[in-house]
Amino acid sequence: MSQEGPPITPAGMAALRARYDHLLGTERPAIVEIVSWAAGNGDRSENGDYLYGRKRMREIDRELAHLARRMKACRVIDPAQQQDRSRAWFGASVSIADEDDNRRIVTLVGDDEQDASEGRIGWSAPMARALRGAGLGDLRKVNLPGGEKEWEVLAISYPE
Repeated sequence: MSQEGPPITPAGMAALRARYDHLLGTERPAIVEIVSWAAGNGDRSENGDYLYGRKRMREIDRELAHLARRMKACRVIDPAQQQDRSRAWFGASVSIADEDDNRRIVTLVGDDEQDASEGRIGWSAPMARALRGAGLGDLRKVNLPGGEKEWEVLAISYPE
């Protein structure tokens, strides 16, 4: 894990590692077994198990390579260790409200662990870039596909 590169939470890194281990230890060996069995059946040109297995193995190998690169490039930052808790930094859960008093809570996480439906937004997303360094009561403008929108920071919290 490098000191430079995209940030990721310890939970996000654990999820990447779990996916990598699952692919390498479970899915790939199962596909290798199917391909070996199918190859022993003779003509490979019209053997669906063989052709699909080889295709799936290439997909798994590509994903394994991608995960390995991401795990090597990302730097793990524990939000619980944040010194300045008065401002929104990596790992903060930020309660915000727009001009119409629509409220939501977003958590600033690494790009590999973002999930908008769960309120986790990637560190390089427009909303996260606008909220970086914001304090209580700050107004931040965000350029969204539907136009510019202004949000007020209502609360900031970090995991313990």
